[in-house]
Amino acid sequence: MTRLAVDREFVVQTLVDLVRIDSVNPSLVSGGAGEAEAAEYVAGLLHRLGLNVATHETAPGRPSVVGTLPGKGEGRRLMLNGHVDTVGVEGMRNPFGAEIRDGRLYGRGAQDMKGSLAACFGALKAVIDSGTTLAGDLLVAAVADEEHASIGTADVVSHHRVDGAVVTEPTELELCTAHKGFVWVEVETLGKAAHGSRFQEGIDANLHMGRFLGELAGLEQNLRGRVGHPLLGPPSLHAATLAGGTGLSTYAAQCQLRIERRTVPGEAEAQVVSEIRAMVDRLAKAHPTFRATVKSLFAREPFEARQPSPLMDVLDRAASEVLGRSPTRMGKSGWMDSALLGAAGVDTVIFGPSGGGLHTEVEWVDLESVTRTAAVLAQTALEYCGAAH
Repeated sequence: MTRLAVDREFVVQTLVDLVRIDSVNPSLVSGGAGEAEAAEYVAGLLHRLGLNVATHETAPGRPSVVGTLPGKGEGRRLMLNGHVDTVGVEGMRNPFGAEIRDGRLYGRGAQDMKGSLAACFGALKAVIDSGTTLAGDLLVAAVADEEHASIGTADVVSHHRVDGAVVTEPTELELCTAHKGFVWVEVETLGKAAHGSRFQEGIDANLHMGRFLGELAGLEQNLRGRVGHPLLGPPSLHAATLAGGTGLSTYAAQCQLRIERRTVPGEAEAQVVSEIRAMVDRLAKAHPTFRATVKSLFAREPFEARQPSPLMDVLDRAASEVLGRSPTRMGKSGWMDSALLGAAGVDTVIFGPSGGGLHTEVEWVDLESVTRTAAVLAQTALEYCGAAH
């Protein structure tokens, strides 16, 4: 197979440019800049590379950009996917400085996941520079909102049909084939407000929530003991936020708990909600004044790559050629947009660069790994889409 050359200077400069753009997700941080400026930069870059460019504004000021390098229509269509939004920057010394030290680039989004996007663009340029005309289309999607509700990829999937997709989240140059999903559940216990001196009249929603939390602790331990998934381990949950009561001398009329339940392949939202509702029902039978509501707030499915996966086989060969070794198959506990692509019937895998400080005050990406990721993605595109005859 032809070995495609990656323009390292282009990749690094693109990464510097991206990290210097504030794209904090406004759904996570009030007043966050959002993706508009980063999307404008990406669209301009893709236009300069000669691609067909489409912008999808899923919500006001929240655009995703998709560039398409057209093939001859004879081969499979491949998408390289990465998100432009980032988490917040509280506590960071120089979040948008894009400082380079000892082979690492520092700044918010460097690892998660602007390094990956720079690798996608580097792969795209390597294909173009080689003069190869692909048999199938090659798409690069720079999407909004992955850090919150993934409205970007959910929208992009509805507009662009592809056969395969590489979600380029950081994987330390290993091949990720599964990740957990999550369900956000709200439980509210209901009491009766009364003056603190009138115990005959008051019903304490907070004490009822305490009873529920005791049951929840039992479920949490039960989840840890389940067989789980070979790459992901068992499912889990945690009590994320808790609020109840209005004053020291008032019986609490309501108490609200929000739970995050991490799911593994084979688990579904309905099952998660049913387990929690069963606890509420047991408590209601045991305590005459116990009343509570349970509702699901939001859910995203877990992901497992299809078997057999032609794309996985191609990427494994490309990585082996570039890295000199076959990448390890591994799973990730965090959620990614790959689940949306997989659910849409797209042959999906996850592969990306190395780094550190994900969502912390010191975030960085290894520049050599970004270049290597670009090389792997370029070789993958060449074999998966095919060279036109």
